[in-house]
Amino acid sequence: MENIGAKVKKLRQEKNLTLREMSEKINLSTGYLSQFERGITTIAVEYLYKISDILGVSINYFFSESEPADSIVLRSYEQSVSKILNQCVYRSLSHTSAEKNMAPEIVELLPAMGKPEVVKVYPHEGEEFVYVLQGVLTLLFEDEEYHLYPGDSAHYLSDTPHNWMNETNDVVKILVVHSQTEIC
Repeated sequence: MENIGAKVKKLRQEKNLTLREMSEKINLSTGYLSQFERGITTIAVEYLYKISDILGVSINYFFSESEPADSIVLRSYEQSVSKILNQCVYRSLSHTSAEKNMAPEIVELLPAMGKPEVVKVYPHEGEEFVYVLQGVLTLLFEDEEYHLYPGDSAHYLSDTPHNWMNETNDVVKILVVHSQTEIC
């Protein structure tokens, strides 16, 4: 499976862009971008959006549709975007299996950028655990609104109406572990 960095490099070279030109356009160092292209490091989703825009492709271009081999270990370079929904980018942290009860994911909530987001609370089966890694998450739970900061967490039964959102101009990154049902 070709990693995302290799796909970026191949497309960048096809567009006759140097590492330096690309790094200046996305405001990352040439060394960091080189490491990303070689699969040594990962890149934040906001930079990948910039890269896809510069290269004239959808961000989905970089993500393989094939399933990784079944294993108990999922390497960082194997993590793929499982879905993009409601300004949220979901990255699965385990190999999918119908036998598993939990689905751990990293979710990046894109910035509000001054646009008020209309978010509805809803219930579903199961339970959720949310841990804030970066930014300020707004958690709507029943009739309450909570602001969670890095290091804060919430654990609740999903049959209570709930949802979460990003009301800031920065990316919010959270670790979510939930029952194998749809969320967000």
